[in-house]
Amino acid sequence: MSSTGASTKGGRGKPKSSKSVSRSQKAGLQFPVGRIARFLKAGKYAERVGAGAPVYLSAVLEYLAAEVLELAGNAARDNKKNRIVPRHIQLAVRNDEELSKLLGTVTIANGGVLPNIHQNLLPKKIGKGKGDIGSASQEF
Repeated sequence: MSSTGASTKGGRGKPKSSKSVSRSQKAGLQFPVGRIARFLKAGKYAERVGAGAPVYLSAVLEYLAAEVLELAGNAARDNKKNRIVPRHIQLAVRNDEELSKLLGTVTIANGGVLPNIHQNLLPKKIGKGKGDIGSASQEF
């Protein structure tokens, strides 16, 4: 029943020896919220930038990066490699419909192209039942 409630929990303001927590940590993100806020302000996209805008943008960029990394990691594993190279990123992006649409006009250096042979260029299937009988009748 002591009346020293001023130093305990509750009340306004920061305690004197509190460690600073980054906005990325508060939002539970890996991407830098503060840096993106600085870029938004310096880029003159708008006169003012709201507090939630850099958090939202950081979250979106982090999600896209995680998505591409996961698919590229799968592509690397399919090719029995431990390291992701630009080729794996290219395969990941071009094989995913939505990412391919998003990065449709983007060229990935050293990415190569998707392996693809047009159907008309493939050799015709020969020797199927009736075809043999027809070809045999032309020999006489």
